Amino acid sequence: MAFDNDNRFNGNRDGEQRGFGDRRRNFGRGPQQKFRVREDNEFRPSRPEGERPRGDFGDRRDGFNDRRDGFRPKPRFEQRPQDTSRAIQDGVVPAVGDADAAPQVAVGGIKEVTELLTKSPMQVHRVLFMHQSGNPKLYELQKLAKRAHVHVQQVDSKILNSYATPNHGVVALMNEKELLVWEDIREEFFQAVDKGERKLIAVATNIEDPRNLGACIRSSLALGVDILLLPAKGMCGITPSVARTSAGALEKMRICRPNNLEAAVGELKMAGYQILGLDADTETNLADFKFSDQAVIAVGGEDVGLPPFIKKQCDAVLRIPMMPEAHSYNASVALSLGLYEYARLRIK
Repeated sequence: MAFDNDNRFNGNRDGEQRGFGDRRRNFGRGPQQKFRVREDNEFRPSRPEGERPRGDFGDRRDGFNDRRDGFRPKPRFEQRPQDTSRAIQDGVVPAVGDADAAPQVAVGGIKEVTELLTKSPMQVHRVLFMHQSGNPKLYELQKLAKRAHVHVQQVDSKILNSYATPNHGVVALMNEKELLVWEDIREEFFQAVDKGERKLIAVATNIEDPRNLGACIRSSLALGVDILLLPAKGMCGITPSVARTSAGALEKMRICRPNNLEAAVGELKMAGYQILGLDADTETNLADFKFSDQAVIAVGGEDVGLPPFIKKQCDAVLRIPMMPEAHSYNASVALSLGLYEYARLRIK
């Protein structure tokens, strides 16, 4: 049966015979429109004389450049001017350091580093040598650094260039303050035991965060520490971030870097000092612990803790009360609490 009005079954529409495939393809849609490709300029209105064609962007591009002549993109991050006032003469430039503080001073060059290791080795934090340089002068300079008990490190030349150029394969990273020599001051602390004088010594080890070390220095000065001992390696240097965090305490606090920290602590123990460590792995509580008048209080890094060469010499290892949910105290906080417990009955 067929419906003439609809023409669905006989496929007759406007006199055209369509196949079944065509009908399926157009099912549910209106009749497709037919388009014809327009010839160039056909039915295109004439353009007034002197008007620029749409496709011509030459003048527009020039005008765009004119508008951008005074344009400067806004920086995504705040730009801080580099402190170059501390850069001395040839081969001395500010090194890559903390973005929130003045960068660490780096000295590059064989002659310059040799002079520093000869005249001011206690102001040199670390010496970087170019890896596999093959230069015999650098080999001799490395032996000089080890004799001065300055930590050395082999690095790629790109790292050296990031600190100082020219560098001739060696760069010295400087401390903000020249540290004391243990042999020059130890008699003062040995004699304090015989005289009955009260002496408090702090030891900080394995601290890599400059802000942490700066806070240790600040707390040590506030709580009456007579001297702060630091190891020759495994620590951050006395960087500008340390100085800034110490809030002026760095200039007033005496800091010493013994060539052998283990031997220095052993000498203090033999002289009669009470050697105390702060660590969570102990049952002895810091609260109400009885301190002697001559005491050494040592603290380690948060993740490392007290090094074994300190721990084995301790008369007692003290635990600071802490909730079990907490992992550990910040090293500067732990040292501050230990120093406070010693000083609270001694400082008015």
